[in-house]
Amino acid sequence: MPSIGRRRLAGIASRNEMRTVIVTAALIIEQGKLLVTQRMKDSSRGLLWEFPGGKVEEGEDPRGALRRELKEELDVEVEVGKLFDAVFYSYPEYPLLLLIYRCRVEKGSLKPIGCHDLRWVTPRELEELAMPPADDPIRKHLFSSEKKPLFF
Repeated sequence: MPSIGRRRLAGIASRNEMRTVIVTAALIIEQGKLLVTQRMKDSSRGLLWEFPGGKVEEGEDPRGALRRELKEELDVEVEVGKLFDAVFYSYPEYPLLLLIYRCRVEKGSLKPIGCHDLRWVTPRELEELAMPPADDPIRKHLFSSEKKPLFF
């Protein structure tokens, strides 16, 4: 019996052909509160809250991508510190690697330019927010680290 080779659905990549999307996010804490941003209404996972950041472009350094994204989305310049956590999550559309760094705003005033809204929240308020599933392990890590200093 002749082999028909690998089958493909029209316009749909198989799971083996999907590239992992690398995303960076900032953990910014001031006066015991964390900065979160709300996704644009018309974006995927619209109006969910998340840690600010965005996609790493091909060949881009993750820390540089995070600085760029925060400038574009919030009009601030940040110091990117140590890696706080890394999470792999597989959405139906694509696998995602989320790198979250401790950051500090160095210059500028926060403005929701590339997001619907922004908010400073306590760790307990963070627990109540609707967030993308990839952010859940970050929340859990924050709660396990709550009594430890999360600054540089």
